Amino acid sequence: MTTCLWLVCTLFAIIGSAYALLAAVLVARFVAQTKPLLRRSEDVTILKPLHGAEAELATNLESFCAQDYSGQIELVCGVQNPDDPAALFVQNLRARFPERNISLARGSNAAARNPKIANVINMLPLAHHDVFILSDSDIHVEPDYVQGVVAALQQPQVGLVTCLYRGRVVGGFWSRMAAAAVDQHFLPSVLVGLKFGLARPCFGSTIALRKSTLERIGGFEAFADTLADDYAMGDAVRRLGQKVAIPPFTVGHTSADSSFSELITHELRWARTIRLVDPAGYAGLLLTHPLPFALAGIALSGFSAIAVIILAGTLASRLFVPIQVERLPGGGKSSLWLSPLRDLISFAVFVASFVPGPVDWRGRSYRVDSNGSVTPT
Repeated sequence: MTTCLWLVCTLFAIIGSAYALLAAVLVARFVAQTKPLLRRSEDVTILKPLHGAEAELATNLESFCAQDYSGQIELVCGVQNPDDPAALFVQNLRARFPERNISLARGSNAAARNPKIANVINMLPLAHHDVFILSDSDIHVEPDYVQGVVAALQQPQVGLVTCLYRGRVVGGFWSRMAAAAVDQHFLPSVLVGLKFGLARPCFGSTIALRKSTLERIGGFEAFADTLADDYAMGDAVRRLGQKVAIPPFTVGHTSADSSFSELITHELRWARTIRLVDPAGYAGLLLTHPLPFALAGIALSGFSAIAVIILAGTLASRLFVPIQVERLPGGGKSSLWLSPLRDLISFAVFVASFVPGPVDWRGRSYRVDSNGSVTPT
């Protein structure tokens, strides 16, 4: 029995190591792609639903105003609570960028159970342009971001543009761990999934589409009760026969977790959401965690030489991923020495995500139904 378990663990460790090497190659190819050319500068409305005085909020918002783009850009922000401290950040932003059209909506659509979409629906009357770019409040972008997104949206048969993202460290140890989860697990798994047709992603980092496309998929109201609203929008656009494009650049996702409990809470929410959206594909992620199996193989083999070699190979293959990811914009230099610990925590989150439980989001708890809709608990 012990020998059989050792063989299984060894096989999983080898498969996972091969996966890591493949992921590193795909990251390198993604970096090397040529960005699509902008045909014309279209006017753009950037939608920013806000909630609280988040870490780096001022810097993140400023990055969307400091754009090198010849078309008009209006920034529409929204808060659900009129007393939300994020409103002050918007006022300061107006003073810093007087040339930009920056507006703020207060309140939300009470009928929507998804708080983000409830916020966005309330913001729409202030949006005037044909191209919408909806982006989460914790995203930081480069000055050519809008140009790159609009250029991708102008490509044939593209109905929506979304962007991959890197972790952006803005704190201490747990912030680094959160950023490493994005860089070393999320981003590579998406590229592998895309390569083999196993992933159909759409991310809250960027959801860019035309007003006419939004109307054809039912408007934001169609996603008012859906937890994974970003994935659902991408799926709806694909059902129209249009493509969801991912341009060859990344944006930064602010990783500001300050404690272990904060890290685990938000990573469990992500994991459970992905599991609900794609159960079979999520289960297959078991093979992307080679380190725990390599460690188990050592214990089961009595620390044999071959098990030690497999562990060394596993560690080396896993390190190739962050080395390649560092070449992408949006993040920073990876802490390679944290990678083994990050791998073990990610495996623990993967296992824990199969345990039934509520989803914690923005300080509130939600029950997720089998169809992906959410109900406050």
